[in-house]
Amino acid sequence: MTLKSALLSVSLTALFSMGLTACAPAPHDVDTTAPKESRVVNPDSVMVAAADPRAVSAGLRVLEEGGTAVDAAIAVQSVLGLVEPQSSGIGGGAFLMFYNAADKSVTMYDGRETAPMAADEGLFLDADGNRLPYVQGIASGKSTGVPGAVAMLAMAHDDHGRLPWARAFKDAITLADEGFIVSPRMAGSLARSTRYGLLNDQKAARDYFYPGDGETPLQDGERRTNAPYAATLRAISADYRALYEGDIARAIIAATRDEPRPGGLTEADFAAYTPVRRAALCSDYRAYRICGAQPPSSGGVATQAVMGLLSNFDMRESRDDVQGWHRFIEASRLAYADRDHYVGDDRFVQVPIAGMLNTNYLALRAAKIQDDAVMAKVEAGRPPGAEQAGKDATPDSPGTSHFSILDSYGNVVSMTTTVEGGFGSQRMAAGMILNNQLTDFSFVSVDEQGRKVANRVQPGKRPRSSMAPTIILNKDGGDFYIATGSPGGNSIIAYTAKTMVALLDWDMTPQEAANLPNVIARGESVRIEENRMDEATLSALEIMGHDIQRSQGEASGIHIIRKNADGTLQGGADPRREGVAWTLSDLDAQTDLNPK
Repeated sequence: MTLKSALLSVSLTALFSMGLTACAPAPHDVDTTAPKESRVVNPDSVMVAAADPRAVSAGLRVLEEGGTAVDAAIAVQSVLGLVEPQSSGIGGGAFLMFYNAADKSVTMYDGRETAPMAADEGLFLDADGNRLPYVQGIASGKSTGVPGAVAMLAMAHDDHGRLPWARAFKDAITLADEGFIVSPRMAGSLARSTRYGLLNDQKAARDYFYPGDGETPLQDGERRTNAPYAATLRAISADYRALYEGDIARAIIAATRDEPRPGGLTEADFAAYTPVRRAALCSDYRAYRICGAQPPSSGGVATQAVMGLLSNFDMRESRDDVQGWHRFIEASRLAYADRDHYVGDDRFVQVPIAGMLNTNYLALRAAKIQDDAVMAKVEAGRPPGAEQAGKDATPDSPGTSHFSILDSYGNVVSMTTTVEGGFGSQRMAAGMILNNQLTDFSFVSVDEQGRKVANRVQPGKRPRSSMAPTIILNKDGGDFYIATGSPGGNSIIAYTAKTMVALLDWDMTPQEAANLPNVIARGESVRIEENRMDEATLSALEIMGHDIQRSQGEASGIHIIRKNADGTLQGGADPRREGVAWTLSDLDAQTDLNPK
């Protein structure tokens, strides 16, 4: 059976028969009877790149009906939450970048989770004041924040949706009711989680993922329904506030209050949740304008810092060679060092973003990079406007999913979405995995020198993220050029920056950029996928003095769309996951998609 046929579980017929200020969402339009826009869509003018063909199909059919990239994003997310629950879902959070073709603006929608008001700096300390082991922090009620993805999508839909809100949920509801085929990646993730013995500790998760004997996880190719998820989607499709008020919110809270290590979420925390709309963080790089997420994400500033550092070199002369990768490694180390010290939720701490991206500051930092030597030690700089801050102590967990969408109006969504670690907090409620997003906070509030950590736990605060959904424009004219991004914990920054260098400097196609080896340089060592980089380059980097850790594979899930000057589209889907980048023509050309 082909991968495509193994992944898609229902017939197409069955599947589709059915500014910088925080702003409160407008009253949400829940009119599910509003007529759809009559529009003939050129099948080669739209594209969806995401981690599962079923989610791509759902998004493309929404675009075919005249929906916008935001309408399609809702469909993609609701399906991913069902078929890729280890990575994202409506029980988690997201950052969405939206390019508006009408005025060529880029807006960030922040759906990051928030800590309960009961949280304090001792959230992840034990009774003796020592740091909890990371796995105990994850597998607990303490790790779950108020989920923000649904409220954020509702805000974006109020701003930019064209189809009725309810339309986007139909495909996921059908899949949940009729059953979907467990993919190889989901089955593999379940097998790995089973070895830790955490996912089947809670009854709801055990009954869903281990439906036979409570010990044997779902297998590749098995069909699984999820009636509770379908019911939750029906409620949300009528009014998104159903996730934040009433039975669904109470079910999530009850699951977080279970032992061991119960959390402090309340109905008041849910009722108070508000997504944030603000201008994107943008900076220039050669002939392009790169736009990404603002804090509490560190992805935008860190990826743009990497590129700003590299702007001091002619990267075109070093296409995928030792010198090019050496410069990328050193720039990454410098950018990560600043990110680790200075970025947090900027409603709570001062984040010197302008200083971190200041061209003079980056030029001074770039001067540390020598083409024939490795920096012995990399420390955070002192960007203009920065206050002293402690070094972060946040553990890393490579979960998450990313998708990119281009609609027939020329609008674009680049969205990174997550429940944090694999299967989040290892708990379920209302058919969905609950996030463990609060483990993205530093587990300690002060560093060894007694300095306050910017990303420390505080009540109502949003944990720092590495998510880096990115939209790149042509600087002259402001036209859309590229959407990119990736999952992968704090390695997201390296994964995404790699694609930008490949696309903007090395003249690669989106697929070639996704295929390139991932090179992650945070601190003194460098992790490189040895099976994707030639041995001569690896050895030369080691001879230069780089402390190379040879990785057998990375958890990236890069999904790229590029619109060429002649209007043609090119997509790239990370071969490390199960995704595709399809136009409507690509989708309609598929056969044998739906095993019974």
